[in-house]
Amino acid sequence: MECSTLLLLTLLGSLFVEPGLGQRGDVDINQWMQDKEKLIKNLEDQLKNLQQCKDEVKDLGTRLSTAVDELERQKAETEKLKQQNEVLKTRLDATETEIGKLKQNGGQTAPQIAFSASLVNLGEIYSGPCTDKTLIFKRVFSNAGNAYNMNTGIFTAPVNGLYHFTFSTYGYNTHAMGAILMKNNARQVSAYDSPSSDGSDSSSNAAVLQLAAGDKVYLELWDNGRVFDNLNGHTTFSGFLLFPV
Repeated sequence: MECSTLLLLTLLGSLFVEPGLGQRGDVDINQWMQDKEKLIKNLEDQLKNLQQCKDEVKDLGTRLSTAVDELERQKAETEKLKQQNEVLKTRLDATETEIGKLKQNGGQTAPQIAFSASLVNLGEIYSGPCTDKTLIFKRVFSNAGNAYNMNTGIFTAPVNGLYHFTFSTYGYNTHAMGAILMKNNARQVSAYDSPSSDGSDSSSNAAVLQLAAGDKVYLELWDNGRVFDNLNGHTTFSGFLLFPV
C-alpha cells in the first residue's frame, strides 16, 4: 500500500512541474484540467487494479499453500497405502504358496485303508491259553485297502503313515483276560483284567502308531490268558490310516 501511495504522489507531483506552465494563459485551462482529471482517474483505476492483483496474488498464495498441505497429506496417505499394500502382498504370496501346497497334496490321492473285525464268525469261541498267542479275527466287517489278513490276524501297513488302532477283549473269571498290541514283535500297549468274582471281565485300549510300509501290527494274548467271543462281537480289533507321512 505504501508503494501505491508513493507512486500516486509522484505522478501527481508531475502534474505541476510540466514544462510550459508559465504560458498557461495560452492553453485552454478547462481542457488541461479535463486531461489531468482523466490522468488521475486512470491512475486511480490502475491503483485499484494493482490492489486487486495484490489481493488475487495473496489469495493465490493461500490456495497454493492449501494445495501444498493437501499434497503432503495425500503423499503421506499414499505412503501408508503403499505399506499396507506390501503387507497384503506378503500375505497373498504366503496364501498362494499354501494353496499351491494344498493343490499339490490334493493331486496325490491318499490311500483308503481301514479295517474292523471280531474274533469269531460263527458260533462262539474261547481262545487261549495257547502257544501261538496271535489272535486271528475271522469276522471281518470292513477291510478297505486289504491290509488286514484274516488268515493270519496281521495288519501290514501298505504306506508310510500314522495309523490309529483300537481293540477290546472279553473273558470269564477262569483265566486272566487281555491282549497286547504288537508292532513287528515289539509290545506297544495292552489291556488286561485279572480273574474276579463278578464272573466276566472286559478291557480295551487304543494307540496311534507311526508305521513304515511293510510294518506288521497284530494282537497277542497275555501269557496263560483267555478271551471269549461270539456273534455279539465282544473281542474286536480295528485300525485305519490317519494320513500318509
